[in-house]
Amino acid sequence: MPESPLQLTADPAAFPSEPPAYLDDPVRIADHDQAAFATVDTMLNHWDRPGWNEQTRAYYWMLTFPDTPALTGLARHCHHRLAPLGLDPIPLDALHTTLTRVARSSELPPARLDTLLQATAPALPPAFTLRALPLAGSRGAIRLSLAPWTPILRLHAALSDAMTTIGLAPRKPTALLRPHLSLAYNNRRRPAGPVIDAVAALQDLPPVDLSVRDVQLVELRREDRAYRWDVIKSLPLN
Repeated sequence: MPESPLQLTADPAAFPSEPPAYLDDPVRIADHDQAAFATVDTMLNHWDRPGWNEQTRAYYWMLTFPDTPALTGLARHCHHRLAPLGLDPIPLDALHTTLTRVARSSELPPARLDTLLQATAPALPPAFTLRALPLAGSRGAIRLSLAPWTPILRLHAALSDAMTTIGLAPRKPTALLRPHLSLAYNNRRRPAGPVIDAVAALQDLPPVDLSVRDVQLVELRREDRAYRWDVIKSLPLN
């Protein structure tokens, strides 16, 4: 497969810190994610996030998957197999891919939110299909790899450009994006070895194809040890 013209950069704050050499090859992306996870020594508490509490509300662009029985079936199976680890499974009706944070709800009045939607809608790229591939992880979560990356990167770039045009600064540049779909969050500091071993036993599960036809602007909140949201607007891809 040809390499994507979109360029990603290495960064120690990203995971994996180095992007894969090929951004559209499912096998190489999955191998790269799994190899990166295998090098983790210590799992960190995902919920240890300064500035976030149950009163926090913030707008995010996300991909949500409310009517995807194949994905929920895969997630349910993984949740069952990983249950002895005591992770926090992501509710089956809350599976998502986070694209970019927009702003805290208190920082963005309704009129400016409407302006953002108007700027974003005509800039969106075409619809696409993703493949969710079992199974890898990061320092704070267990997750599915996604491929190809190019359409997600183009979508992220379009969302970021629209934000910039109305004076909002994207928190993360497209060059640092590492697309994935989390299944469970790690909830305490622990040695990574047993988690890596449990994940490795699930890497032969069949992939799931996901049709991405729209993108959601949501107001995100935390409830106990899970994320929940209200969809403000779902914009169709062009």
